[in-house]
Amino acid sequence: MISLNGTSLNGLPDRVKHPKYDRIAVKQGIVHIGVGGFHRSHQAYYINKILSVGENNEWGICGIGLREADQKIYETLSNQDGLYNLITRHPNGNIETEIIGSIVNFIWAYSDPEEALKKLSDPETKIVSLTITEGGYNFDSSTGEFNLSHPDVKHDLDKKNTPKTVFGFLTEVARRRMNAGHTSFTVMSCDNIQHNGDVAKKMFLSFAKHQDLEVYHWMLSNTAFPNSMVDRITPVTTDEDLNYLQNEYSIIDRWPVTCEPFIQWVLEDNFSSNRPPLENVGVQLVEDVKPYEKMKLRLLNAGHSVLGIPGSLHGYSTINSCMEDTIFRAFMRKFMDVEATPTLDPVPGVELSEYKDSLEERFGNRNIKDTVERICSESSAKLPKFLFETISENLSKERSIIMGSFIVACWFFYYYQGKNEQDKDLIIVDELSEQLRNNSGSPESFISNSSLFGELPANKRFLKSYSNWAEKLMRGTKVRQLMQDIISE
Repeated sequence: MISLNGTSLNGLPDRVKHPKYDRIAVKQGIVHIGVGGFHRSHQAYYINKILSVGENNEWGICGIGLREADQKIYETLSNQDGLYNLITRHPNGNIETEIIGSIVNFIWAYSDPEEALKKLSDPETKIVSLTITEGGYNFDSSTGEFNLSHPDVKHDLDKKNTPKTVFGFLTEVARRRMNAGHTSFTVMSCDNIQHNGDVAKKMFLSFAKHQDLEVYHWMLSNTAFPNSMVDRITPVTTDEDLNYLQNEYSIIDRWPVTCEPFIQWVLEDNFSSNRPPLENVGVQLVEDVKPYEKMKLRLLNAGHSVLGIPGSLHGYSTINSCMEDTIFRAFMRKFMDVEATPTLDPVPGVELSEYKDSLEERFGNRNIKDTVERICSESSAKLPKFLFETISENLSKERSIIMGSFIVACWFFYYYQGKNEQDKDLIIVDELSEQLRNNSGSPESFISNSSLFGELPANKRFLKSYSNWAEKLMRGTKVRQLMQDIISE
């Protein structure tokens, strides 16, 4: 067995695709905060392709972990010199494996914030990219405003040199770069939030404004926040992935990544200084990314929840299992066609019917085995953008909300029942799980949180439809039967 690290690269079998470029010579022009599976299957993959050409060695990645929970990924990648296997599983059963080398450094800022601050302040750092999840942007979902009451935010407003949040870190870095006369970095959000760059700009500037007006004005004038749309289904790594590498290649990799073959990155060409030649490796550089991100959020991301939430109640464990059920598949497609598509803007270069067809194929990829547990996790951060905005727009236009309100009712029942139809406990992972569980005594109390559900509870048509589905679920009608009733109408 070969333990994966920089020294062992030359001893790998010829059939193992791995970096041929000099990783020691690679500079760290990108600092990424929130290194997880998606970052490693997406942005790090693209940057690895750029570095493989051998002409742009200034764009290596330094990962930064801000949370205590980032210790594991820090230790794993440090022991493996940043290397990991990317396992691409095709619908036809083919599997491609490639070792990615673009992450050349990792700093655990939770343990050593000053080391991270120095790296971020280095003029060599041109881009600070983010995958911190929807909840990481710390905004009130009903007002869209920055939450100043968060304990860590309060800490960072007072203690500039020992920050805990991403807002505290980047504001302190902006202060240091401003005082040193350096150029600003680009803040590049790669999270699944509509207008993610605009959201990032609003949240970071809001924090800076409350901490230091001079830094706020400097960032306002010098820091770019491009919007982006990112896409690649990346399920949680399993023991099966580790065993596959050992059995097939005799490689010990403690944290590989599995993904689908499809990949997309649409990015606004808006940077504070120079940038990597992303257009050379398939990234779409555009003036306006909004139509693309809206399409993805309301079709792909919402489609996942439309399958995952009722799928978990029914007892399915993976998204492809949901898709193999003709009722679930037809329900999702009807939701996309009838309720999601009418809310979309024209998307240049995209035929929506073909895009939806491709989603059906991707969701049905049985070699990916994306879990409904992953899809349902942190739904309180996802659904307001993926689904609630679609429902609200359809309400205002007097269009159908039948399927959207049904999914909200399933989400209520998810907490109300706490078990699936096979009487197995549901695993709930959500920052607001305690609050939602406390509110799940009745359909009306569940949606009483206006910061989460906005104006939906006040809309009589929504309340009637949602309550109808919730009451049927509470009376014992099975999820699949209700879905069949809806698609038969």
